[in-house]
Amino acid sequence: MTSSRSANIYSMVACFLCGRAIYFPKKITWEYYLIASHGYIVFKLFSCITMGEWQLGIINMNCELVDPEGLLNQLRTLKSINVDGVMVDCWWGIVEADDPQVYNWSGYKRLFQIVRELKLKLQVVMSFHECGGNVGDDVHNPLPRWVTEIGQSNPDIYFTDREGRRNPECLSWGIDKERVLKGRTAVEVYFDYMRSFRVEFDEFFEDEIISEIEVGLGPCGELRYPSYPEKHSWRYPGIGEFQSYDKYLMKSLTKAAEARGHSLWARGPDNAGSYNSTPHETGFFCDGGEYDSYYGRFFLNWYSRVLIDHGERVLGLANLAFEGTSIAAKVSGIHWWYKTASHAAELTAGFYNPSNRDGYAPIAAMLKKHGAALNFTCVELRTLDQHEDFPEALADPEGLVWQVLNAAWDVCIPVASENALSCHDREGYNKILENAKPLTDPDGRHLSAFTYLRLSPVLMERDNFMEFERFVKRMHGEPVSDL
Repeated sequence: MTSSRSANIYSMVACFLCGRAIYFPKKITWEYYLIASHGYIVFKLFSCITMGEWQLGIINMNCELVDPEGLLNQLRTLKSINVDGVMVDCWWGIVEADDPQVYNWSGYKRLFQIVRELKLKLQVVMSFHECGGNVGDDVHNPLPRWVTEIGQSNPDIYFTDREGRRNPECLSWGIDKERVLKGRTAVEVYFDYMRSFRVEFDEFFEDEIISEIEVGLGPCGELRYPSYPEKHSWRYPGIGEFQSYDKYLMKSLTKAAEARGHSLWARGPDNAGSYNSTPHETGFFCDGGEYDSYYGRFFLNWYSRVLIDHGERVLGLANLAFEGTSIAAKVSGIHWWYKTASHAAELTAGFYNPSNRDGYAPIAAMLKKHGAALNFTCVELRTLDQHEDFPEALADPEGLVWQVLNAAWDVCIPVASENALSCHDREGYNKILENAKPLTDPDGRHLSAFTYLRLSPVLMERDNFMEFERFVKRMHGEPVSDL
């Protein structure tokens, strides 16, 4: 195909507005069709980011907007290169910090006003997890103080590993229906927070400034167990550990085992290694291991079912709170050990996806049921690079991306994506563009949006920003030079 051939297509350069797409006719050369179809790009803003050697709290712990002029200048720069909008985390630990059902949205309201003044769009994340302690986290935004006070007397509200180590990054799904949060269940707490946001920012919904709500469903806002926390000394490419040992999830496991008629199965695997084990070192994940035994299949079915049920409950309530607005959920790209039979790192994270089973189809079906889009990570990663840097990890990010995107497309739900790690080079951008519109897909399926992580001083450096501007142009279907 040559650049002299052209086609009239419609390129979406804004975003979904209450389920409707806004299209702008644009004539482009055929070779750029790859990335012009229905793609838009947004930036992700963390409430606190590192600026050089000091921290700029976009929203501080008092829910105040810090340095609005500096932020305004940065957003103007992004607007000048046709970035379509920004994604903002609304941190539960900031907004409902001190007392139950006492919400302070003031800093976010000022931030959203600035975004509206610049005629940018907003994707807002309901962030029910802490920020801090994982890859790329610059700051620490804990869970609300009144929640952590409950956790001091009842640590079983947190996910727990086999050794009894608690993870206060987010609440255990075992308390979704337990009234342990000052008379409310966890899902009631989430719903009340979302409903308060919808009422407080009604004008931004009515004016279609807020185009989508991404609902946080676990650690880092992702639908997964916190199976590989750095705070527990996990290091890549460790397989991670199962996180089912709080008393509420153990009660659920016991009930499932008794219903199956095998009460002795009311236990977690005792041969699954530790956070930094490799699959072949364990009796559970090795080739021919217990993961594929009757007990192993029972446990993994239950473990993954808990994950899907949590998504069902929270997304169902999100649809009630945000009726008429698009919602989305994020799934993490756990690509290490993908080329082994057990897919151990995915199993500990709750994705029941060994080589003989599709673990992402049930998640896609759940999202389809609730009309939710899928936001998937790691689209910038190349398998070859992983083999060069960590050959022992047997990683395959390209294979994983292909599987997950197809699972979503097969049930006809929108698929968006974001980069998992910092990306400033052309190779990474080209990989994103390749996944945005796969040339070999006979049905012309494509990403609906891409979120770039993240706004930082490094990105604003001259060469990096020029490369990023080139990427934005290509994402919008504009011809660019190869120089």
